[in-house]
Amino acid sequence: MKAAIIYSSITGNTATLAEIIHEKMEKQGLSTDLIPVDEFNENQLYEYDVIAIGTYSWDNGELPLEMEEVYEAFEMHDTKHIITGVFGTGDSFYPYFCGAVNVFRDMLYVHSKLAVTLKVELTPQEDDINRCDKFCERLISEVVVPI
Repeated sequence: MKAAIIYSSITGNTATLAEIIHEKMEKQGLSTDLIPVDEFNENQLYEYDVIAIGTYSWDNGELPLEMEEVYEAFEMHDTKHIITGVFGTGDSFYPYFCGAVNVFRDMLYVHSKLAVTLKVELTPQEDDINRCDKFCERLISEVVVPI
């Protein structure tokens, strides 16, 4: 089994969250690639059994431009077999807190095996670290290991 974390970050908060999730997935024994969105190629989708998407929200909860390629890749390719999760950071000051996470969640629910979502207020804090554990556990629990 192989996993990927594809993420975008403008302030560094989502990148920090992606690194925490990467470390936790590796500790749980799942080989995981950490892929910044500018290094993503849509053909990579077929290399992974598990993909976690990390995004910040732009403007009023919108998907960042650089994440549109990832979004469209899931819509255009056969990704029903991929176990997915989506996470992101945002500021609850805005009316649509982590709105891009919701946008990805709704699409991944239709085009993949969506297992879990995670929203974090700004910079990950200690209680968010525990939530990252649960995020990873939920993703990994969906992986079917052949006997």
